[in-house]
Amino acid sequence: MPNSDAHPTGLGAPPVAPDDLLTLLAVARLGKYTAAAHSLGINHTTVSRRIAALERAVGDRVLVSAPEGWELTSRGRELLAVAEDIEAALERARHTVTGEAQLTGTVRVAAPEGFSLTWATPALTELQARHPRLQVELITATQRARQYRSGVDIEIVVGRPQVSRSLSYRLNTYSLGLFATPGYLAAHGTPQTLAELSDHRIVYYIEHTLGVDVLDSAGGRLPEPDGFLRSNSMLVHVRAAEHGAGIGLLPSYLGRASPALMRVVPDCDLRITYWASVRREALRNRGVEAALDIIREFAGRPPAMPEVLPGSGS
Repeated sequence: MPNSDAHPTGLGAPPVAPDDLLTLLAVARLGKYTAAAHSLGINHTTVSRRIAALERAVGDRVLVSAPEGWELTSRGRELLAVAEDIEAALERARHTVTGEAQLTGTVRVAAPEGFSLTWATPALTELQARHPRLQVELITATQRARQYRSGVDIEIVVGRPQVSRSLSYRLNTYSLGLFATPGYLAAHGTPQTLAELSDHRIVYYIEHTLGVDVLDSAGGRLPEPDGFLRSNSMLVHVRAAEHGAGIGLLPSYLGRASPALMRVVPDCDLRITYWASVRREALRNRGVEAALDIIREFAGRPPAMPEVLPGSGS
């Protein structure tokens, strides 16, 4: 008779369920139970129950809690390839039944507002035109890359990521410049140097709220202004400058796209780079790989901006 004290992976151990492995795959890619549950169309409790069942079946932990999500253990990494084989087999079965070879599932991308508007949206729209069954969630967020990024497949950040658990890809470089309306400059004077900005109101991010060193330091290079209008939204910066609130420190590709704005102090040209940060596990998903490829392709093109930003000049 089998020993009741035998290791769980021995004779009589509960079977490893394919759904449990697919759940592990979703958590590995997204880093959070809630995000994995959403991607699988189940609830958080079911994700937790499936991971617990998988751990009982293999007799070991497959995930470990990290500061901002879940990370795979060594046993979890061993099972990841098995889970991917199951996912691939299901995709082949779907293709056999439907005859479709298109990508499916959901890809989640987080990107700053300006990049989302200018490059990510056109790129992901084109991707969905090629693969109508692929769903996309685009979250606007300006933040540094996190060591334990979770909840998204691709994170686009300002400045080179210093993240050991992810792969980094340089996308493109832009400049921050100073822009204002002719009406504002007629009323308050046109500064010729950075020092003369001390007589003006500056439109930019709220100090020390982003945690993005390159953007925080950009604002710190300006002299103490006579006043300010601050917001955590880059598009609010553009709109405020268009309405004459002050001189906006804006991405040049957005400032040039607005017919209401003109550049001042052209020597102020601060170069900043967009990067993509992707979990290794996430990049093994064909949909994520395709999304990253097309984002990189579009990021290499000139800004695809409308002649007038939404609401510009109103």
